[in-house]
Amino acid sequence: MSDIALRMEHVYKKFRKGETYNSLRDLIPALTGRMFRQQELSEDDAREFWALRDISFEVKRGEAFGIIGPNGAGKSTMLKLLSRVMRPTRGSFHVDGRVSALIELAAGFHPDLTGRENIYLYGRIMGMTKREIDAKFDEIVDFSGLAEFIETPVKRYSSGMNARLGFAVASHVNPDILLVDEVLSVGDYAFQRKCIERMRAVIRNGGTVLFVSHNLKTVADFCPRCLLLDHGRTVASGPAEQVIPAYLNRSRATQFEGASSKQVFISEVKVRSRDGECARFQSGEKIWIDVELRARTRCDKLSLTLYITDDQFRNIFDTSTERLGLGNFTLEEGEVYRCTFELHLNLVSGIFHPSVLIYRYDTQTAHDEWAPATTIHVSSEEDVRGTAHCFPRVICEEIRPAPGAGLAAVSTSGEAVENARSSTGRRTSASAQP
Repeated sequence: MSDIALRMEHVYKKFRKGETYNSLRDLIPALTGRMFRQQELSEDDAREFWALRDISFEVKRGEAFGIIGPNGAGKSTMLKLLSRVMRPTRGSFHVDGRVSALIELAAGFHPDLTGRENIYLYGRIMGMTKREIDAKFDEIVDFSGLAEFIETPVKRYSSGMNARLGFAVASHVNPDILLVDEVLSVGDYAFQRKCIERMRAVIRNGGTVLFVSHNLKTVADFCPRCLLLDHGRTVASGPAEQVIPAYLNRSRATQFEGASSKQVFISEVKVRSRDGECARFQSGEKIWIDVELRARTRCDKLSLTLYITDDQFRNIFDTSTERLGLGNFTLEEGEVYRCTFELHLNLVSGIFHPSVLIYRYDTQTAHDEWAPATTIHVSSEEDVRGTAHCFPRVICEEIRPAPGAGLAAVSTSGEAVENARSSTGRRTSASAQP
């Protein structure tokens, strides 16, 4: 058996804009409407467009592969081709193994059937036998967390409940290849974590996962490699730590081109460590952010703002040259301003986006902004959650015997600690107080 689970080779997919008519019931009113509007049925109205153009990649068994890009990039079209919902216009693809796909929310569900009945319907669509569904039914319901509503018609389900049920069935097919689209974004945090763990289990069992998501932190944590699409074309493919910054930084060229009409504009932003410009850092590491501005005309009372957002683009840090005590500054025509911010990255593991803004406080005028200006990856050796890293450590731990056990309280000093360990078999440790 080949170690390649799926492969796409020079795949193109073309669609036609506007309506298509697959039945006489749809065609007659459409033709009537065109007659009244005096529109001609012409095949030369440039309605055809390419959703995918020359896409080639391969994914190995036991690999999680991410697909990222803006809306309309062709991500869902690609998954529909791989799940054989559609056929490519040109090119070929090869899928080796049993495929389970969760591409569209509640696809395959009948709204008038109950959750129980839809598990059997969707399971059969996925290729499971009734015996397999019977054996896994309780596990599917437990995973979905919908036991209380399993006899309720799914038309009464919320979008999140539909996603729970759909993923629960799709992930229990024991697929060789699992295709997952952005539908998980409607679930709550706990369910999303459960889904990620389930996908990790598929990987551990030798399966392959293709994961489409706008949650770049999840893609970076889960997928070693990913593919960046834009307008149906491959922009970048390779390690996630390289492709994700390429995606976020694509706006730089557009931002620079749009600066032609601005009085003062951002011309460069770099992030570096002691060893030079880079994008990966350790939690607590010191970094420097270099910013360059250029003025086309005289601009007064300027301030440079630096702020950082997390993977969900929530603001977690904000400062400016003026708030740091440097006051405002003025640039004459043609002058260049350079500034370097020094920061300690006391952040947990994750993806973060430094952004910069040229601002005038007294008139509340924003002259130019790069948001994000760049993207950085922070890693931490400690298992800490949240946003800020406070570098915790346990400096004292003590376990005392239950009242009435006939043992003296455990001391945290030398010989008594050893005696307590030998007597109770429980752990006790201590260190000097700060």
